[in-house]
Amino acid sequence: MLSRMLSPSKLKHFIPLISSLHSPPKPLQTSFRPISSSPPTIPPSLPNPPPNFRSDGSIESIPSVASSDLPVCPGCGVYMQDSHPKLPGFFIRPSPKDPDYRIRVYRTPIADEPEISDSLKRGHLPEPELPPESSNNSSPEKPIVCARCHSLRHYGRVKDAAVENLLPDFDFDHTIGRRLASASGTRSVVLMVVDASDFDGSFPRRVAQLVSSTIDENSSAWKQGKSANVPRVVLVVTKIDLLPPSLSPTRLEHWVRQRAREGGASKLTSVHLVSAVRDWGLNNLVEDVRELAGARGNVWAIGAQNAGKSTLINSIGKHVGRKLTHLTEAPVPGTTLGIIRVEGILPGQAKLFDTPGILHPYQISTRLTREEQKLVHIGKELKPRTYRLKAGHSVHIAGLIRLDVEETSVDSIYVTVWASPYLPLHMGKMENAITMVEAHFGRQLQPPIGEKRVAELGKWVRREFSVSGNSWDASSVDVAAAGLGWFAVGLKGEAVLGVWTYDGVDVTLRSSLIPHRAQMFEVTGFTVSKIVSRADSSVNKQHSSRKEKKQSDSKETVSDEMVSDAASESAVSTDRGA
Repeated sequence: MLSRMLSPSKLKHFIPLISSLHSPPKPLQTSFRPISSSPPTIPPSLPNPPPNFRSDGSIESIPSVASSDLPVCPGCGVYMQDSHPKLPGFFIRPSPKDPDYRIRVYRTPIADEPEISDSLKRGHLPEPELPPESSNNSSPEKPIVCARCHSLRHYGRVKDAAVENLLPDFDFDHTIGRRLASASGTRSVVLMVVDASDFDGSFPRRVAQLVSSTIDENSSAWKQGKSANVPRVVLVVTKIDLLPPSLSPTRLEHWVRQRAREGGASKLTSVHLVSAVRDWGLNNLVEDVRELAGARGNVWAIGAQNAGKSTLINSIGKHVGRKLTHLTEAPVPGTTLGIIRVEGILPGQAKLFDTPGILHPYQISTRLTREEQKLVHIGKELKPRTYRLKAGHSVHIAGLIRLDVEETSVDSIYVTVWASPYLPLHMGKMENAITMVEAHFGRQLQPPIGEKRVAELGKWVRREFSVSGNSWDASSVDVAAAGLGWFAVGLKGEAVLGVWTYDGVDVTLRSSLIPHRAQMFEVTGFTVSKIVSRADSSVNKQHSSRKEKKQSDSKETVSDEMVSDAASESAVSTDRGA
């Protein structure tokens, strides 16, 4: 009725009132919480990012630190994060810099100018000196690396040893093994990188067996006309500059091929002996890899930890004259943590990948601390240290391995030690070997460094080897310990050797790598390197100087007492005379 009587212009003022009458009533606002019979549980602390709690009390899934949207360190391949310094991959974002921060400030010595400069009187102001390069052509920024790579590059050690236990493990079979075993896909070229100074310890046996079996299966399928990817295997023996120059390259290659076949690599495409430090053999290696990879192939650099893969790739980049991302290289096992694609070496769409080092737990170096690894690491050319032993004598290499000459068909044999020059040696009788462990391991025979480390390395076990030779002038066989070095044995007859080391360390009997020995023989007792002996002599000089000073002080006090006693006696005699 009201709507009929009023005009539309007057009716609009009653619309809010009408809508309020027809709307349902609002509920009463109260403030209360449901009472729970048990106190709320506090979830444990979780890594970055913080947990997200839902309304029902559950926790949302927390993204892992190593997710695909995070940047990858170009030095080691680990996923980076900038929130937790105690977690792997931590890095600090550099602060932005002023583009003119390199321009020099014009400074003139005060003594060379009058009180008011002549140029200032004339109205001329000095122009600031510009850098040699143009401001338009700015130099490329250096890639940002994680804190671990930064510490390894600049200080030669890891930033935080506790973080090493949190580093991700590299699953070779899941990431690369299935690609190599696949019958489809692009052509695969496997660069098996092996350390020349630790060939058997660094040789990737599992990879060699996997690739060899894949080649056999895919080759038969390819002969039948089926699609099959037959991998090419290139064995690269690095660090040949550590071997004596008297070793023939032809003999070395023959020895390498023999050891590779015994290790499971029966299908080698080529063998290259290189030195990344001396730039030996890199040209032939690059040409061979480019030809094998073609325009679309994938090249995988595979090897044990600290075998020298990253150093080799960096040297190849310098050799070909390309500006590559500098991979982190350090004498620390497990420097590379993820797969890194290296650009600029292979032509076309071919790809080169640097992979993390494969862990070989049978290497004794994996059990050592960083300080102990520095003593075991071979960084210079190997020098022989030879002993002439009879039956009943033994030789220690630090506190890590011992060789006993138990029985011989000849009067004596020659044992040459090829290991780091920083490792002390000891030659003595076998009957005193038990007391050597208790009295000198961790002290004169280091590593292990410290008496507590002896028990931490494991149980001391014995292995027996029967050897034979036909010449005293050259070594016939080697007894090699993975991650340490080897004993070269030269004899004309037969002998039974007992080798003692820690349980789980791989000891291999093989044909001799370096046949010659030292001209001067070592004597009974301790033998240390020149660096260690100089350090010991300096310490002994300090101790002797302190003793001489104490003795001189004691003599002075004794002489003063004698003078005082003589003076008192003369005074007493004078009193008696008076």
